[in-house]
Amino acid sequence: MIPISDSAPKPKLPFITILLITANTAVFVYQHYSGVVDGSQLYFRLGSIPYEITRLTDIGPTAGVPIPLTLMTGIFLHGGWIHLMGNMLFLWIFGDNVEGRVGRVHYLIFFLAGGVLATLVQVIANPSSRIPIVGASGAVAAVMASYLVFFPTAKVKTLLFWFVFFQVVDLPAFVFLVYWIGVQLLIVFSRGDTGTTGVAWFAHLGGFTAGFAFALVHRVKRRRPKKKK
Repeated sequence: MIPISDSAPKPKLPFITILLITANTAVFVYQHYSGVVDGSQLYFRLGSIPYEITRLTDIGPTAGVPIPLTLMTGIFLHGGWIHLMGNMLFLWIFGDNVEGRVGRVHYLIFFLAGGVLATLVQVIANPSSRIPIVGASGAVAAVMASYLVFFPTAKVKTLLFWFVFFQVVDLPAFVFLVYWIGVQLLIVFSRGDTGTTGVAWFAHLGGFTAGFAFALVHRVKRRRPKKKK
């Protein structure tokens, strides 16, 4: 399923969402097309390597930042155009509405925190892995979970594929997002996967859980009556 658009109210200018998409794209272009750096080396320098994080030991090539900070820098690295475009499409569809609901500053903090927590879950799942964890998937999963809490009845225009055929349908956000997280759960529990397939499935689950919790807390705080002085 590929989301095309949604019916939730749009903010006038989703500045942070646009900034995040621009930053991820710029880093990707710099990494793969600038010729200034060895793109493959950046995965090991700035990606999150579970073995390094759990032992605080740099196994080389030497990271350009403190090892704990790679939990954040890895969010902005992607393995290819499909990886990048998929994440940025989902961020654009669901991120602007969440940004409009929680505000720019909270949204930026939440996006980065969601990405870090998602990566930590993947690290815990496979702490001895020396494969870099890269990509914004965990952070985007956190955004999607927040969208589920804030806009469950919004319609998501979705491209569905049936073998060689396709169809565009309007799905309730609840259906789209529950199906998405259901697929992640099915893959994890059917394979017992710890990231050896090249996809950080546990990061998706971690990010989604973090985003869901964040959104629930935010909604409760908004509904709590303010004390009069």
